[in-house]
Amino acid sequence: MVYSSSMITAVARYEYSMDHFFQNQKNALILSFIIMMVVMILPYKLYKHKTFLMAMMGGIAFLLLVVTIIGHTAGNATSWFKLGARGLQPAEFSKLAIIIYLSAIYGKRQDRINDIDKAVIPPIVFLAGICFLIVLQPDYGSVAIILLISSTIILCSGMNVKSMGKLFMIFLLVAGIFILGVVVTGNTSDVFSKERVSRFTGLSNPFDKGDDGFQLANSLLAIGSGGITGVGLGDSVQKYGYLPEPHTDFIMAIIAEELGIFGVLFVLVTLGFIVLRGLMLSAKCKDPFGSLLLIGISSMIGIQVVINVGGVTGLLPITGITMPFISYGGSSLLLLMVSIGIMENVIMRMNLMEQKEIAETSPASKNM
Repeated sequence: MVYSSSMITAVARYEYSMDHFFQNQKNALILSFIIMMVVMILPYKLYKHKTFLMAMMGGIAFLLLVVTIIGHTAGNATSWFKLGARGLQPAEFSKLAIIIYLSAIYGKRQDRINDIDKAVIPPIVFLAGICFLIVLQPDYGSVAIILLISSTIILCSGMNVKSMGKLFMIFLLVAGIFILGVVVTGNTSDVFSKERVSRFTGLSNPFDKGDDGFQLANSLLAIGSGGITGVGLGDSVQKYGYLPEPHTDFIMAIIAEELGIFGVLFVLVTLGFIVLRGLMLSAKCKDPFGSLLLIGISSMIGIQVVINVGGVTGLLPITGITMPFISYGGSSLLLLMVSIGIMENVIMRMNLMEQKEIAETSPASKNM
């Protein structure tokens, strides 16, 4: 689908060969698969050591700061390091870093999970700092996903309702300070720019909104043209310059047009299986750190799927969030494959522990 959706864009817009984006994604997949296999072998409990956490979060914060200074600007956001013909987006990897960090903190502090001063406030302050650095780019879509993932981990951490209420009040206070700062400094035109506002105004009847509803209108045309069985693989009309970013943000619209509702269902059911498998096994995991890792990674994938499909269908504003594993993007693919490697590592070690417990409690082991 990356090849089919990008072939026209590659030639007409960038003057590349037809398989340019396909070849890039293929190379990214091979590299990501190798790294995933390595991550699957390493014991996941290494990630909760203090030295690793400090190095990881310090490195992410450094990259997010540097990218705002010397990064490559694309789509009105300075969020990329340009490495030759390829790019690296630190904000993508900050999602996994936050998952590991919060899972380690709340996993290790189960005995004092409701201690606001020591167990609750410090990680939230660090989370706010990471989000602030991403806002500077600005990349509000990534910030929204990080906040949703973090909220999911916190809700599942074992924290009581009273502590969550205090956290919510802190969030409202920080949000109020941010809004006040925007108003006082006169940056409302940047935060509420015409392009960002159009993502909301274009939701209602996009066919009558001109440029504001252009992307959504063509996305809906692609979905409607596909029907049940689709127009055929490679036969999309919307990818001929009508639908912007057909191989990234709106690849699901091309899938709907070429493969129909069956192609869409295949993608959604497959991704849904990955998410539900992670969530169901998290309930069985006896290690709090491993359980929260499964919840965080599963929620990251699920949240991105919901936001992407919501944007493509007009149920949610267009945020620039790609479809996990499907859309073109090396940074996103590497992040997701590493995440799956960690998920499988937790599951494998959980199964080994179960087998060990069964072996120790079996009659044969007792007789020995």
